[in-house]
Amino acid sequence: MNKHFHFSGSTFRRLEEVGVSASAVLRRAGLPQGYVDQARVRLTTEELFAFWRALAEVSTNPAIGLLLGTENKTERFLLTGLAALASETFGAAVDQMARYKQLTCPEEILQKTHEGEWSIQFRWLLANQVEPPVLIECAFSWMLSIVRHGTGTRLSPLRVEFLQPRAHAKTIERHFACEIVCGSPRNAMVFRTLDANRPFVTRNAELLWVLAPQFEKELKQEDGRDENFIEHVRIAIQQKLTGQRPTIEDIADSLHISSRTLQRRLQDEGASFQGVLEEARHQLARQYLNNPVLELNEAAYLLGYEDGNSFVRAFRTWEGIPPARWREQQRARAAS
Repeated sequence: MNKHFHFSGSTFRRLEEVGVSASAVLRRAGLPQGYVDQARVRLTTEELFAFWRALAEVSTNPAIGLLLGTENKTERFLLTGLAALASETFGAAVDQMARYKQLTCPEEILQKTHEGEWSIQFRWLLANQVEPPVLIECAFSWMLSIVRHGTGTRLSPLRVEFLQPRAHAKTIERHFACEIVCGSPRNAMVFRTLDANRPFVTRNAELLWVLAPQFEKELKQEDGRDENFIEHVRIAIQQKLTGQRPTIEDIADSLHISSRTLQRRLQDEGASFQGVLEEARHQLARQYLNNPVLELNEAAYLLGYEDGNSFVRAFRTWEGIPPARWREQQRARAAS
C-alpha cells in the first residue's frame, strides 16, 4: 500500500477558479507554498486532512467541498475517473475505482448491500482522526459526478449519511436531491441495489483496454513490495476486526498464503502477528474514539475485545491514559 496521496496540482488551479487562494490554504495547513506550481505532490494522511481543514477555514463557501467534487467535463477527469467512466455499469465503475485507489493512496472504497440498499463509503486507512467534513462532501460529490456523467441521467442516492452535523444540510440536500441524515454512525452514500446495474453511456471498452494493463502492472508492483507486507497484514486485520479477533489463519486465508508463510514473512520483517494485531487495534481505536456516535463499549466490541475493561487496559498501554480521558482531550483540542 502506498502511504502517500498523489495529490493533483489541478486542485490548486481549481481553487483559484472558484475564488479561493491556494496559497492561503497551504499557509493555513502548514504546507509548502511551492506546491502551487507542481503538477503533483505527495501528502501524508495527516497533511491531506490538514489541507481540507484549512480549506474549510479559508473559504467563505460552506459548500466548497460539493463545488470542488462536481465535474461535468470528461477531459477534466483524472485517469481513475476516466477508467470508471469507461466501465459498463455504475457497479463496475465503483469496482474499478475501489481497485485502483490502491495504487495512489492509503484509502479504500467500501461497498455493502443489504435489503435492497447499496452503500458506498470512503475509508482513510492511516487516519488517526475523523476525516474533515469538507473532504467527505467532496468525495461524495465526485462519486455523484461519476454516476450522473456515466449514466447520462440525474440519478440520485436514496440518502446520504454523515457522522457530524451540517449547518448547510439544505444545500447538500439540494445538491444530491435526496434525504440527508446527520448523526449517523458512518459517512455513506446509499443507493438502491439495482442502481449498480445502471449502464454507462460513456462506456468505452477500447479506452479501458488501454488503461487497464498499466494499472494492473502497477498493482502487481505494489503487491510485490516486501516493505509493504506488514501494511497489507495490518489492513487485512482491520478488515476482519468486526466484533471478533481474527486468527492468524483468518488473515493468511485473506492474503492467499499459508499461516506458516505469513508468520515467516513477518519474522523476516522483524514483526509478529500479535504485534501487528495490536497496531491495527490501536489505530482503529483512535478512529472509533474520534467518532462521537460510538460508545466505549461499542468500540471495544468492534475491536474484538471480550469486555470493556480489556479495551481500557489495552488503550492505557498504548496511550498512557484511559480511552474516555483521551476522547475528552481530543474534543477539547478540536474545540480550541
